[in-house]
Amino acid sequence: MQSRVDRQIRALALAKACAAHGARVRTISRITGMLPRDLLHLLFPDRQAVPRGRSPDSPEWYHGANLLCRAEASIVVAIYFRLRAADLSAGEALLGAYHHYCGVCESPHRISFDRAFDLVAHTDGIWLTETQSFSLVTCAKCRSAFLAAFGAVARSNDPCPFCKLVQRYGTDPRVQSCFPARPLAAPAPMQLGMLSLLGSNASAWSRTPGE
Repeated sequence: MQSRVDRQIRALALAKACAAHGARVRTISRITGMLPRDLLHLLFPDRQAVPRGRSPDSPEWYHGANLLCRAEASIVVAIYFRLRAADLSAGEALLGAYHHYCGVCESPHRISFDRAFDLVAHTDGIWLTETQSFSLVTCAKCRSAFLAAFGAVARSNDPCPFCKLVQRYGTDPRVQSCFPARPLAAPAPMQLGMLSLLGSNASAWSRTPGE
């Protein structure tokens, strides 16, 4: 069992990481359980640096969003649920999912941390609401997980954003810039040595007896 001090230290570390991704004070407070006034004092001594603006409303936004936004939203939520399945807390899973999403998709990122928080909340039924507005369904064609209205069942003719991205990839520069083709990493010296050894063995094994 964690002591109270341990829990507070862990909550503060999570709060700092959320703030580093541009999270609003209200978002950080809901994730960590820390009071907004404490977060303002600890994380934002310069009040001009406090993130402002209207909080996202993902149930309304997602269904009218463009293809790239829906694909990136699906990536964030899919990674979140994988991390939850690995026994991470909801806050840690969200933070890890957002960090990984930023590494997978090219900047500028279409999903803000607050948007990711709102998407997860309305998919997992936590933080903001107990009602689920979204569910992750698996495309019957490409097997990718994407966000759909809660209770939806994937069918072969469902509008999977990833299938559409693949269809458009060769002709749409926006899709190409968001998901650029990456060259394969150069093999490490150990891998080259193993390949050489395997090649020598294969040559020896292919010889007929007496050669």
